[in-house]
Amino acid sequence: MESFKFKTNINCGSCIKAVTGFINEVEGIESWEVDTQNPDKILSVEGKDLQADRIMDAVKDAGFEIVELVEC
Repeated sequence: MESFKFKTNINCGSCIKAVTGFINEVEGIESWEVDTQNPDKILSVEGKDLQADRIMDAVKDAGFEIVELVEC
């Protein structure tokens, strides 16, 4: 299983509803959540054969900002 984390501007329940349809259409995603309590509004995604670009495109298509967080 792969996992990715992203900094976003998805900051409330309405935003999560707005992006849900877009994220759910990305192939390979098994689960995702947004930590709206974190100042960076972290989107965590898990699944198989995931591509960060596809996740980022889906969030951007929904009208939100997104930046991949790279672990050192």
